Amino acid sequence: MRSGVVTIAGRPNVGKSSLLNALVGRKVSIVSHKPQTTRHRIQGVLHRGEDQIVFVDTPGLHRLQKRALNRAMNEAAAGALRDVDLVLFVVEAGRWTDEDQAVLERLAGNAVPVGLVVNKIDRLKNRELLLPELQRLSAMREYAFVVPVSATRQENLAPLIDEILRHLPEGPPLYPPGQVVAHDDAFTVAEIVREKLIHHLHEELPYALTVEVEHYEREGNLDRISAVIWVEREGQKKIVIGENGQTLKKVGTAARRELELIFGRKIFLKLWCKVRENWSDDPKALRRFGLIGHD
Repeated sequence: MRSGVVTIAGRPNVGKSSLLNALVGRKVSIVSHKPQTTRHRIQGVLHRGEDQIVFVDTPGLHRLQKRALNRAMNEAAAGALRDVDLVLFVVEAGRWTDEDQAVLERLAGNAVPVGLVVNKIDRLKNRELLLPELQRLSAMREYAFVVPVSATRQENLAPLIDEILRHLPEGPPLYPPGQVVAHDDAFTVAEIVREKLIHHLHEELPYALTVEVEHYEREGNLDRISAVIWVEREGQKKIVIGENGQTLKKVGTAARRELELIFGRKIFLKLWCKVRENWSDDPKALRRFGLIGHD
């Protein structure tokens, strides 16, 4: 029987959240093509027979730390590299950036074993380039293992799981059988609403908003939920609401439908949009929204 905690680390937008969801077998972490979508340390649990792997999805480690939010995300990611059993360093096949190099350098001082996961191999136009790519990356440091995968196509995940388990200690499970997520339903609601906002809004605005669940009540097979979308300026509020409230309505409908699939219950979801100026650079606001001071 083996069990342990495995951190998934890497620069923004290499597919860490997609990999977590694929490994666990259900949506645990929200996904977007826009970088820095993940803001929290999110745990998903994989049960394989008597063995258990607790994955920790982290915000992408990035160089720019203009605001308190960016610093908090980097601190959350860096903190997740300590006191774990294994780190998965996720990179994108065929693309190495300065931010990848910065993550590699940060891992150099870490005593935890590191496995290299080369993601998005399905995007390589010529698969013959994969082997020299793996050889080049493997030469950068000593890895516990190197495994190429495609998270979105769920390609080569079984060998990755086998390698992870080989590097975990023997011990009892950390979570009960059947538990897949390590956060509460209100957190899931806030993240799903934020994901739908990211998908419906233009490029920059998602970084200026967050979601807070104010009320969550369960009545039999119905969950009544009210949540606030916080933005930093009045102009952003108008964009979130949209003409005649259409954007907010689309976001609410999309979130409600997905939450009903996740929870298997009827959902009544009410959304408001409010302004809190410069919340992303305000430590008190970040603490209130669970972005600092909560793991």
